[in-house]
Amino acid sequence: MSDHAPAADALYQTMGLVKVVTMDPAGRSSLEYMAKREQCHSGGVVQGGFVTGWIDAAMAHAAIALKGQDVVPMTLELKMSFFAPARPGLVVAEAWVEKNGRRTGFFEGHLKDTDGNILAKGSSTILFADRRKVEGASKVASEPKTDI
Repeated sequence: MSDHAPAADALYQTMGLVKVVTMDPAGRSSLEYMAKREQCHSGGVVQGGFVTGWIDAAMAHAAIALKGQDVVPMTLELKMSFFAPARPGLVVAEAWVEKNGRRTGFFEGHLKDTDGNILAKGSSTILFADRRKVEGASKVASEPKTDI
């Protein structure tokens, strides 16, 4: 994870990212996560927000694979369906582009266990935002305000 900024490393650690397996320029990605007991609620079931985050991240990686590193994928809409509980252990989030537009794209993804069972599926409308503008706005917003 050392190829990323420290904030991204902390996010990936919290999410339990093991590795980015693939980022295909055709608009596909695959990421492995280690579901942890700390991410579970009653009955040892991973909380749905983590499952959603894993699939959302896979769709964002598919968007970056498709459009390049100059794009920040911004989720405009996200829908999730849960089929079976995710439990502690290795899970795989896979995503692909369904429809590629100039400024937006439609992506789908799913989360599978190591036996290949689909645990959840998601779809997303993603805005392909210009990285320079997003990072520039972030720097301006984080600067302290002074009254001079």
